[in-house]
Amino acid sequence: MFVTGKTDFWRKTHYGFTVDDGPFFYTRRGGEFEVSAKISADYQARYDQAGLMIRVDETMWIKAGIEYVDGRFHASTVVTRNFSDWSLVALGKNMDAIFIKMLRKLDAVEVSYSIDGSNYQLMRLAYFPDNIPVDIGLMAASPDGEGFNARFDHIQIKHLPDQRRINWLSENA
Repeated sequence: MFVTGKTDFWRKTHYGFTVDDGPFFYTRRGGEFEVSAKISADYQARYDQAGLMIRVDETMWIKAGIEYVDGRFHASTVVTRNFSDWSLVALGKNMDAIFIKMLRKLDAVEVSYSIDGSNYQLMRLAYFPDNIPVDIGLMAASPDGEGFNARFDHIQIKHLPDQRRINWLSENA
């Protein structure tokens, strides 16, 4: 994907502006699921980012991926419920790629990252409304830059069985 320059996803907090114009390629899903991908890119400028997004609309979404901040690579998560918040995990060295996994269960999303695609580290657990369909997909942005190329591999969306229904059936069998 070529990421267009001067694009981002952000709402209000700290910077005082709202922008919602980065590329986002998605599918719509309901229920509980796990989405994962391997992400790499030719990052050029501060805040260049690529990753996964789960989205209800422009006021409620979660994005997570790798972000280039102050010359270093970070695993990054932004949770937005009308106001955006941002968390970073310094990766400590230049990264060729990172794996991101988002797990939606009940009213929460777990966000994890991995360097090798096998051993995942939880970096965020966030509230996210239950029982509404969401857009799931690949996002990227280049708020300060002129754009860059991003690559997404090993993209998977796995539907999870409805644990509440399974529990009800077993209790009422």
